[in-house]
Amino acid sequence: MSEAQLLKGQSGLPVDNPTKSYWHKEPSTKLLGHRTTEELPRSADVVIVGSGITGSFAAHYLKEKRPDLDVVMVEAREACWGATGRNGGHCQPAIYASLPHIASFELRNYSELKDLVEKFSIPCDWRSTSGVHAFYSAELFKIVHQGVNDLIDEYPDLAANVAVVTKGKKGEGSLEGTPAYLLEGERKELTLDGLRIPHAEGAIVQWNAASLWPYKLVAFVLEHLLSANDEGGSKGSFNLQTNTPGTGLSRAETSPNLSSPGGDNTSTSKPTSIWTVHTPRGTIATSQVLLATNGYTSHLLPQFSDLIVPTRGQVSSLKPPEEPSSPSSPPLDIKHTYYIQGEPSDPFSRDDYLIQRPPPTAELVFGGGRQYAKGRGINVWDDSSVDEPVAWYLRGELSSVVDLSLHYHHQNQNQNQSPTSEEKQRTKKQDLEPTHEWTGIMGYSRDWHPWVGGVPESLGGGDGLWVCAGYSGHGMPNAVLSAKAVVAMMYGGPDVKIDLPPEYELTEQRVVAARVLEEVAEIDAKGSLFADWGAR
Repeated sequence: MSEAQLLKGQSGLPVDNPTKSYWHKEPSTKLLGHRTTEELPRSADVVIVGSGITGSFAAHYLKEKRPDLDVVMVEAREACWGATGRNGGHCQPAIYASLPHIASFELRNYSELKDLVEKFSIPCDWRSTSGVHAFYSAELFKIVHQGVNDLIDEYPDLAANVAVVTKGKKGEGSLEGTPAYLLEGERKELTLDGLRIPHAEGAIVQWNAASLWPYKLVAFVLEHLLSANDEGGSKGSFNLQTNTPGTGLSRAETSPNLSSPGGDNTSTSKPTSIWTVHTPRGTIATSQVLLATNGYTSHLLPQFSDLIVPTRGQVSSLKPPEEPSSPSSPPLDIKHTYYIQGEPSDPFSRDDYLIQRPPPTAELVFGGGRQYAKGRGINVWDDSSVDEPVAWYLRGELSSVVDLSLHYHHQNQNQNQSPTSEEKQRTKKQDLEPTHEWTGIMGYSRDWHPWVGGVPESLGGGDGLWVCAGYSGHGMPNAVLSAKAVVAMMYGGPDVKIDLPPEYELTEQRVVAARVLEEVAEIDAKGSLFADWGAR
């Protein structure tokens, strides 16, 4: 479908010439260009569209629950070449910014992913850290601080996962919520200076955070699924077809015995659907389709055009500003992952994020700056270019909000010692040299919650069509358990307990309620953080 043929707000297909992501510089030799079978299968028990974190973990849970299924995954580009392979490398639950039951869900998601990484020894550079949320707006920090105080009063178990750090003399910042098990030295580090954010109005520190190589995580899952094809004892299979975009869906009614996935559908009371997934290489007939398509969902389901809006984000990997003085000296280590939020003149505009790669390169992966993108990146599904104003911002902004000097932090452990003029010069704003600059397409939800579940006919669906998408830039702490939940909906039976916040479940009532809200572009124009904090 050409761009001229798209409906208003509808996403196009992923472009075939995307920007080069840092995470794709070491692609899996097994997955690059992979097609499990030379020809596209004509039928399958399940077809998954999309090979990012949602699609890959949905396939993992499907095969774990039902190893007899024939599962086909189609991907428009290379495996994990969309949002998961283009994000900022974070996994961090929103403990104090979400409703408490959603915060608990995200914590469980974080733990599930961490446990899987440890169980399978997944080589994805997982590094458990603390997450520092630095606020540069006094107005925003006041709102957030009150939110944490409310959490302490009403949900102390959740609040135990965060600490508040306020302005003050070194070591004298307010430390509400600080876990008792922190050593005295660690408590002293919980100051704005100790956290390398001396100019912030305040900070929230979360204890459950991680940085990782997201592409390598997904690549491992997909390779593991493919390797099971070589094992005996199961009639099922997993078939990955890269460079095979899903271009359309069509549906036909049939009797249950002709479309029962895996051959065990016991329903005799109503007809079921046969879905046809159309691709440039042919069609696949199936009774179950899962769209793990995030920002591109409306290409296959135009009825989602106002519910999941493609939104382009931008990230840079940057060289640290200082080299170690000798080969034996350690490189810069900022220790934490960061969110940089709010500006003095606009409390809701900035929502940037930062991790650091391990030595020896120790690159700083810094994303955000969407307020400088044309139209804030809303309704943009083309990731073949970068916004130059955003690129300039990312190169130049980081050093002014996070202290990146090698020595400043260590030389000022003395509580009464002030930075020298040389040290102050090092913390001034300076442009950092990028190694990679790239964009990726997120899926922003009309009501800011993911859409998980069966797609009703009113949205172009019907029996057997499922979606798990629309994370609004917050997929890593949601996608794994959301994928697990949609698999339970597909094959769990009526008595299976599904772990999913009710706000995430796709229902027609929710669609009606969402469409009463402002459109994504309207609320996003008020600032990236307005939906989280603007009404408080």
